[in-house]
Amino acid sequence: QVQLVESGGGSVQSGGSLRLSCAVSGTTYNRYSMGWFRQAPGKEREGVAGIRWTGDRTYVDSVKDRFIVSRDNGRNTVYLQMNSLKPEDTAMYYCAAGRPVLSSLLASDEYVYWGHGTQVTVSS
Repeated sequence: QVQLVESGGGSVQSGGSLRLSCAVSGTTYNRYSMGWFRQAPGKEREGVAGIRWTGDRTYVDSVKDRFIVSRDNGRNTVYLQMNSLKPEDTAMYYCAAGRPVLSSLLASDEYVYWGHGTQVTVSS
């Protein structure tokens, strides 16, 4: 059974940093595409960043130059380094695993497995 467990969320002030981790078990992780999504209260889930097993990465425009997605296939873990955080980054953050080839790394319906999320709160 595939399981994804996120960690690293918390509360920070504007301009601060956090690193989210997502540990994957129960599958041959290194061939999956991995994505990070977020959902704020009253808003739709939004694709934030994605990384293919090849290392190719994609970001939503609002986090480019601030967030970095990476993966460690040896540790079955994907990371989201978040810098220069803003109050509008406040949301529940989820990681997801999908097939090796996805048409869009930021489309939630492309992903098969999901974690339960970790809360990120940024105060001004």
